[in-house]
Amino acid sequence: MRNFIPTSGLILALTVLFIIPGVASALTAEEWFNRGVDYFKAGDYEEAIECFDKALEIDPDYIKALNYKGYTLDDLGKYEEAIECYDKVLEIDLDNVHAWYNKGFTLANLSKYEEAIECYDRALEINPDFAYAWYNKGNAILHLGEYEEALECYDKALEIDPDYAGAWYGKGFTLNNLGKYEEAIECYDRALEINPEFEKALKKKAEALEKLGKE
Repeated sequence: MRNFIPTSGLILALTVLFIIPGVASALTAEEWFNRGVDYFKAGDYEEAIECFDKALEIDPDYIKALNYKGYTLDDLGKYEEAIECYDKVLEIDLDNVHAWYNKGFTLANLSKYEEAIECYDRALEINPDFAYAWYNKGNAILHLGEYEEALECYDKALEIDPDYAGAWYGKGFTLNNLGKYEEAIECYDRALEINPEFEKALKKKAEALEKLGKE
């Protein structure tokens, strides 16, 4: 979802838009949506939102456009507007796992952790193997200071995806807060095996080593 497209492809798309008269007005909802995704991947969020809005003018119930618009608004820090998009999706499809997950993520950005957890739980009812939802539920619970419950969530994420570096880091961070520095270091090491450039894991590992007097 966050992979970037080649810049040349985006330039070609934009050239077509500006050079050929009538092309923009003739685009379908799906074509506007795809163009919005291209803008999003290029980091042009305002342009992306304009494209998603065009798609939604044609098809107000276009779930992918609503979800992506919300996702883009979240990246812009427009959290309340993002939640409105996810709520519209859920009016159309109450079992849309991505809308529940994305809404939880945005609520967490607003520090509304209890509400975020409720959304992650709804996502996990629909898809119990949603590793990202387990991970982010763990993060929300961690913010509430419930360390043992957070560990359970990270472990669930790692059962599903043992190569999830973020979940290893989250587990290590939580163990660190519990004073279990050796176990925390093992988790940071696992995260670093997966992603050697994981700077937060490197930093927290160094802090844990220092507390153990092993640095």
